[in-house]
Amino acid sequence: MNSINSLSQGFAVQADVVRADTVQVVQEASGLFSWTWLLIALPLVGAAVLLLGGRRLDRTGHLIGSAAAIGSFVVAVALFIALLGESGGERSYLVPLWEWFNAGGYEVRVDLLLDQLSMAFVLLITGVGSLIHIYSIGYMEHDERRRRFFGYLNLFVASMLLLVLAADYLILFIGWEGVGLASYLLIGFWQHKPSAAVAAKKAFVVNRVGDMGMVLAIASMLVVFGSSSFEVVFAGAGSGVTTGWLNAIGLLLLLAACGKSAQFPLQSWLLDAMEGPTPVSALIHAATMVTAGVYLVVRSAAIYDLAPEARTAVVVIGAITLLMGAIIGCAKDDIKKALAGSTMSQIGYMMLAAGLGPAGYAFAIFHLITHGFFKANLFLGAGSVMHGMNDEVDMRRFGALRAAMPVTFATFALGYLAIIGLPPFAGFFSKDKIIEAAFAENILIGICALLGAGITAFYMTRVMLLTFFTSKRWADDAHPHESPRVMTWPLIGLGALSVAGGAGLLYIGGGIVDWLEPVTGEEHHDLPLPLALLIALTLTTVVAGVALAWFMYQRRPVPAVAPAGNPLVTAARRDLYGDAVNEAVLMRPGQYLTRSLVYVESRGVDGAVLGAANAVGGLSSRWRRWQTGFVRSYALTMLAGAGLVVIAMLLVRLP
Repeated sequence: MNSINSLSQGFAVQADVVRADTVQVVQEASGLFSWTWLLIALPLVGAAVLLLGGRRLDRTGHLIGSAAAIGSFVVAVALFIALLGESGGERSYLVPLWEWFNAGGYEVRVDLLLDQLSMAFVLLITGVGSLIHIYSIGYMEHDERRRRFFGYLNLFVASMLLLVLAADYLILFIGWEGVGLASYLLIGFWQHKPSAAVAAKKAFVVNRVGDMGMVLAIASMLVVFGSSSFEVVFAGAGSGVTTGWLNAIGLLLLLAACGKSAQFPLQSWLLDAMEGPTPVSALIHAATMVTAGVYLVVRSAAIYDLAPEARTAVVVIGAITLLMGAIIGCAKDDIKKALAGSTMSQIGYMMLAAGLGPAGYAFAIFHLITHGFFKANLFLGAGSVMHGMNDEVDMRRFGALRAAMPVTFATFALGYLAIIGLPPFAGFFSKDKIIEAAFAENILIGICALLGAGITAFYMTRVMLLTFFTSKRWADDAHPHESPRVMTWPLIGLGALSVAGGAGLLYIGGGIVDWLEPVTGEEHHDLPLPLALLIALTLTTVVAGVALAWFMYQRRPVPAVAPAGNPLVTAARRDLYGDAVNEAVLMRPGQYLTRSLVYVESRGVDGAVLGAANAVGGLSSRWRRWQTGFVRSYALTMLAGAGLVVIAMLLVRLP
């Protein structure tokens, strides 16, 4: 606890330093930059055409969808080259489109913001997204709903681009919800599988919990700053707003980020999302949905720099999730779920770095981009293995596939070496920077990051061995084969990025840290031990993880059925009881509360209303019996009444 308190105090001291040195001039777009809206328009129009065009587009839908994504990437490259021609502090352009509404003193405009941060995401989303579109042409070749699938992919890309280009939190929220909708449609694309329908619903519901954090954060901004635009909010954050409000907004934004980026405690949907087609897994895990939370935190740097408690929470959540995801990945026999646990862990690294503030913002984005390269490579490689193995996902039924699938093996191996962080592959440069920043800020957080690197090396080596090495374990009727070129060419491109992407981003043209500095602030930290020693310690930990996996899975026979395992293995197979906890803490109490409210409503409210109505109706029906309409009945009643009166009078007169 003392370590966490000191971490929070360090943040508070540092907050006043870094923003003062950050000078970013936002200017209204002109020339080529005024066409930034094309980035979103191309995939959005593609989605509209494919989803509304009908069956006449079934034969060409995949080409239209891929062309829309590639066209957006071409525009992104042109804008990036144009930004390179500007000086560092003048690479931020506001693209005004139209006024959405102006009511009650609140004005919301649909404007786009193109700067170094959004440009980095745009290139990742459109570049990796285009490769995934091309890969999907082969992967979904025999699916009769392929046109609709590509329409959903285009919608996903358009929503994510709106999210990262928005200049207002309310506009960002539209893209945020669009990503949630597209993920629901794609995860549940194979609706004939009950597991896919349940997984889609689970992802949608869990994300709605996080989205409430975004809604409340925007509402708080409107109360505190009178606006939800980045310009007003960021300027207002440093102009006397109480730390309490900033911490509250930061924590609410963190809740939203936990939902989209599958961070603890809203991580349970991510593993089930593997029920969707493999290209969906690659798109969600590498270039779009799970990166949205990291973007939100880094984009909101002006808030988190002045909210030390909220930043501490980001660090803690990231550290917990990176270890949880790594442990879960160690026990999964489903190749896609093992990679899903890996994604949870790697996003945890990014969140941890983002929580370190200016010392980690740029490294969070650096690792996010390299992760987009090698994780898309790994997921598409897993899809290639499934394609050649009749959609089998159990790694215990693979083994020795390297000879049957040489291209898939080679590209998957490059992604494997990148994610475990061996030099000179991409992950070595990006993840090690996060480990360095973590040790510089707090020794406990540094140890967590270092431990995560060792576990990552173990479970990824396990995946590699069970799939491509060890002994042949596939069924006699299986005929593993290499995927078609339309699937292997994207793998080769991503494999190349897995090798060279890290060094290229770090060193070419000043590197990504200098590129992002006007937005994220200046990076600075002092290591508690020599850098060479820390690198050696990290590599030793990685090698130890690889060696342990080699001893457990290569030197020993792999059973076709997973052994029982110890309590930790059992817990990891059950996702560390995340679903059980959610069921016990949230779902079951919610059901009981709902049933209680239904009982109160049916027996109490409805009972009172219906009871009163029944009482009036019963009395009315009985009173109606006296109104027969016959004169003789009324005469008899009058006679009886007169008799009763006479008897009463006589009784009164008696002594």
